[in-house]
Amino acid sequence: MLYAILCYAHEETVFAWTKEEEAAVMEKLYAVQEPLAASGKLGPVGRLMPTTAATTVRKGKDEPLVIDGPFAETKEALLGFYVVDFETLDEAIAFSKQLSSVNPGSTSYEIRPFYVFRPGDAPS
Repeated sequence: MLYAILCYAHEETVFAWTKEEEAAVMEKLYAVQEPLAASGKLGPVGRLMPTTAATTVRKGKDEPLVIDGPFAETKEALLGFYVVDFETLDEAIAFSKQLSSVNPGSTSYEIRPFYVFRPGDAPS
């Protein structure tokens, strides 16, 4: 089963890292990811830019509204995500614990089963 593992963090902390601090964290994260990548179980991994770079399209009364920034105000923001292929939720939890242990910027990892939708496919 595919799982999306969503990384939440305090943006002001993560985006204040020096290049050296960022490189050190990324090196630790790559070390955790490498076994999954080598086994073909690691799908896309993405790092989102700060919410200040976001644009939201929100349902309006007549036409959709386009506004700057995220829809909701929160202290934690979605910083990035992993898509991984695990047999069990326990494997996804174990991987998330490893990520959390080496990432000083993350506050939480949310795990959700992930369905890849392709037009014409029926959900299973």
